Amino acid sequence: MFSDRIEGKWIKLFADLFGHSGVADGDEVVILSETQSRNVNVHLSELALIQLGAKPVHVVVTTPKQSAVVPIRSTGATAALGFQKPAMAALSFGGLVIDCTLEGLLHAPELPGILKAGTRVLMISNEHPEILERLGIDTKLKDRVKASMKLMRGARTMHVTSAAGTDLTIDLEKSVVGGGWGYTTTPGTITNWPGGLCLAFPARNCVNGTLVLDTGDQNLTFKRYLEQPVHLTIENDYVRAIEGDGLDCQLMRDAISVWEDEEAYATSHVGWGMNHQAKWVSMAHYDRGDHNGTEQRVFAGNFLFSTGANEIAKRYTLGHFDIPMRNCSIQLDGTDIVVEGKLVDQLA
Repeated sequence: MFSDRIEGKWIKLFADLFGHSGVADGDEVVILSETQSRNVNVHLSELALIQLGAKPVHVVVTTPKQSAVVPIRSTGATAALGFQKPAMAALSFGGLVIDCTLEGLLHAPELPGILKAGTRVLMISNEHPEILERLGIDTKLKDRVKASMKLMRGARTMHVTSAAGTDLTIDLEKSVVGGGWGYTTTPGTITNWPGGLCLAFPARNCVNGTLVLDTGDQNLTFKRYLEQPVHLTIENDYVRAIEGDGLDCQLMRDAISVWEDEEAYATSHVGWGMNHQAKWVSMAHYDRGDHNGTEQRVFAGNFLFSTGANEIAKRYTLGHFDIPMRNCSIQLDGTDIVVEGKLVDQLA
């Protein structure tokens, strides 16, 4: 277990991050947190803003009562805000919001209204500061992620294969493409730190094929490396079969079925990681409470497949899996993007 002692090096790291997001002397900045937030990150945000001469304002909402029969994890959609009018007014002020909630605002229903006001949101993932320190701020990510987003927006089809047996086809024509590099200066935008992910939210009936989760792939809802392969059959976005031997298959079957919600079986988003500082092996070094799996989502060359809510397809559910996979090959309209887990040269 780590100590939550404030370290000067972490204050400097946060200050550098906020500087890249355009924070200047005299700026008013809102820090959004909830009562169960990782306090060390909230405090570091405050101290870093003060160091830059900014004026931090705290908005703290109560972490809501657990409403589901299983823990809600890895959704990217905090339930703490709840459209509370005082909080919404404070967040819709048109400046910078530092988001330190447990799940984040990325897929929260309140986000569109906040962004519409011109507010920019910087989500700090619920990681121990040591993880944030290791990943740091990579200013080269911006151009690489933007290049990937451009390629994905211009493509009609994504094809994902692997030696383990994955053969998945995604129609991208009506998808919405996103990505992040960890900081933002553009009004009405949101980013996630650590960054380094390019992804697409496909429209309805666009994902078909076989996805084989191999030994060593990661189920981030459980914060667990898979020890035995799991075969998923996907038809028109929905996982129709979950097959395999051993605990990993059983856990996935039961964790989806317990929601009693067909949308929990649907495809949420697909994409690839681009952050060379992020390492697949790092999850083995941390207790589950010390990390949130963001590093695993963004490590370079992974194929990230997710189930659950997809606003583009008008599907909503609390059931969600983020599954970063190694050793996959990804093509856009027949052009290599990732080859056996390695980004092609122009994106690497």
